[in-house]
Amino acid sequence: MMRKDIQEYIEANPDLKRFMREQPQWYRKMARNPHDTESLNMAMMNHYQKTIPHKVAQFSNSIQMASMMLGMFQSMKQQD
Repeated sequence: MMRKDIQEYIEANPDLKRFMREQPQWYRKMARNPHDTESLNMAMMNHYQKTIPHKVAQFSNSIQMASMMLGMFQSMKQQD
């Protein structure tokens, strides 16, 4: 059984709560090692792609998409 403070910690964070429901093996891991909240957070962030490298990649993809759209608009304007 998981400690009450860990349950409250999970309940306070909706992303962690959803992650725990999607990845039930973490219930067992947290029951065995309740002080391993850092690993839980990192696993959740990697799962939902919320780490800094993921955010940089998403930003880079957005910039590439905007650049491509701008290029398309410029070529369309030149054809008119």
